[in-house]
Amino acid sequence: MFRKKSLVGSLLVAGALLSLAACGGSKKEDTATKEVKLPDIADRYTPDKDTPAWQLDKKEETTKLTWYVNADWWNTEYGKDMVTKKIKDDLNVDIKFITGDDTKLNTYFAGGDMPDIVTVFDSNSQVARKADSWALPLQDLAEKYDPYFNTVAREETLNWYKLGDCKSYGYPDYSNVQSDFDSGDIYSRDAFIIRKDVYEAIGKPDFSTPEGFVEGMKKIKAQFPDLIPFGFNDFASDGSSNGSMDTVVQDMLGVPYTKDGKYYDRNLDEDYLEWVKAFRQVHQDGNVSDDTFTDDGDKFKEKLQTGKYATVMIGSFVNQGIPLQTFKASNPDAEYMAIDGIQSTVGNEPTLTQAGISGWMINYISQKCEDPAKAIQVFTYLLSDEGEMLTNFGIEGDTYTLEADGTVKWTDEARKIQQDDPEKWQLEYRMGEFIQFGHDRFKAMNPDSYVDAVKQMQEWGDGKLTSQFLTENIGPDAGTQEARAQSAIQTNWSTTLVGMLRAKDEATLEGLLEDYKAFQKDNKIDAVNKVRNEKIKENEAKLK
Repeated sequence: MFRKKSLVGSLLVAGALLSLAACGGSKKEDTATKEVKLPDIADRYTPDKDTPAWQLDKKEETTKLTWYVNADWWNTEYGKDMVTKKIKDDLNVDIKFITGDDTKLNTYFAGGDMPDIVTVFDSNSQVARKADSWALPLQDLAEKYDPYFNTVAREETLNWYKLGDCKSYGYPDYSNVQSDFDSGDIYSRDAFIIRKDVYEAIGKPDFSTPEGFVEGMKKIKAQFPDLIPFGFNDFASDGSSNGSMDTVVQDMLGVPYTKDGKYYDRNLDEDYLEWVKAFRQVHQDGNVSDDTFTDDGDKFKEKLQTGKYATVMIGSFVNQGIPLQTFKASNPDAEYMAIDGIQSTVGNEPTLTQAGISGWMINYISQKCEDPAKAIQVFTYLLSDEGEMLTNFGIEGDTYTLEADGTVKWTDEARKIQQDDPEKWQLEYRMGEFIQFGHDRFKAMNPDSYVDAVKQMQEWGDGKLTSQFLTENIGPDAGTQEARAQSAIQTNWSTTLVGMLRAKDEATLEGLLEDYKAFQKDNKIDAVNKVRNEKIKENEAKLK
């Protein structure tokens, strides 16, 4: 399974670049952009394009930075674990993390008093769209303070995030460009999985067709009455996510994202709806627990950990690595495995997805930052080989060794703690958690970055991963009428989908579907799709 991996320096390849014409022609927001005078650092160091600025900086006083992360769950500890202590020592920087939600972020934004560094998750938010009014352009910071930043930052990613002034203000984590999808260094994350003992006991039936799927679930119920034949990821209580029962299934079926260059409503795809009808029948047969629709994430993990589900349509199985590994450790002959279930009825190949060029978290440096030189040094450090190796693997010799073939191997002590004491691993080591600039190509250097329980699933996904750059971040901008309409439609879809999966018969299912179509029309779906299509065209221009 494992292939030789190389460090970031050898992976910086030319890719799809945003042309100046496309950049300059993009829709410009009315922002209060002003020229910000950047502090002089002549007394500290002379920037060098071949040397990271953090290695040159002679500033003796420890720099204090505030770093806001728009997520209440983020670990705010700093300087105590192996990773952040090394960051503190190498950069001579003391970081105070602040966490919050959209309300807190918007309060900062409205008041014009942003922390030094800001991390957000929504590139369509006002904070992101109007970054040129409150953040500093990364190109300017690199030129003045740290030209080495341009060596470790990907040009494709920087160009993707350019605003109307052709400058980039944010840089994301897990930004996969086409070379990443082609490299084999990133893995698919979704699969249809089944307990090995169950699969063998029922004679390894074919789950790839709707009819075979329904019959397979009946066989499970007959031979394993104490198990839930079919499960799936938890539905979000606010309707923002439908577990793994829409987009994940659609990717398994290869349902297209666009047709003729325009947005395609995958929820209404006939191939997908044939499978929704099959899932309805599975529920009607008593082979989906009603609890599955109301279970939260913790209950879902608990059922995985105890092997309560016979089969699972699982999304982001790496995120479920601990419960999957826990079950495998105590039930080695019953571990979950990926198989070729849920396939297209019209012959489409799977188009499984991963994080795209937009990444996940987006990081900015505020105009209020008193030491922007140190802030861009933090960005450069975390994007560099040195920073990526630290945040993923710790300290060479202590927690890992770099092998002659370019792979990484945990030391015996580190491996033991990883497997036997996950709490200590998280609190004292913190590898794989400090991810604002993370990338899976580094994790892929170590086959043991992932728990054993998911490796077969990753192997199953080989060759099925497909980039979907055209449809990234095409939702209407936050605060617009179209955005409100889209939100209402998404919420209604979540209710509709649950209703269809639990419908007493196909006639009821069809009625719910027609109601949903009417709701879309009443909420001006055409206007929403107009925005989506405009943004698809913009994305298309970026990729030329």
